[in-house]
Amino acid sequence: MVIDSDKVVSIEYTLTDDADEVLDTSVGDTPLVYLHGADNIVPGLERALHGKTVGDEVNVVVEPEDAYGEFEAELVSVVDRSMFDLDELEAGMQFEAEAPDGETQVVTIVDVDGDDVTIDGNHPLAGQRLHFAVKVVDVRDATEEELTHGHPHGEDDDHDH
Repeated sequence: MVIDSDKVVSIEYTLTDDADEVLDTSVGDTPLVYLHGADNIVPGLERALHGKTVGDEVNVVVEPEDAYGEFEAELVSVVDRSMFDLDELEAGMQFEAEAPDGETQVVTIVDVDGDDVTIDGNHPLAGQRLHFAVKVVDVRDATEEELTHGHPHGEDDDHDH
């Protein structure tokens, strides 16, 4: 079966950066399963997988604009420690916050200096060129429920939407 819109695709992948440092991998673990055409993965990788079949291996370099976007300096700001309802704050902690457009946004603490907490609303991989080594391990038709929900469901997936 060929990868196309409305197919559930399982892939093994290794993601590296320009320095060939492994950022993430599913090799030796459960494959990543996504619904093709539903924006479940970065656009550049999805385009590279379109038309492939089980057993195909793909190596693709995805530029920031086709991955997690360019780094936006305006998404970095300093807020007062009182904005957090925790005694201990440290770099790397992530929180959900309301973005200016009213949507929920994940922010990461990048620095804590006394009462000044620097937060970053960029995705951690924003601005980076991503290198994917991918093997297609399964392709199947999506169920009506998966199409309605916009993502695949596992065999023992107890879903509440």
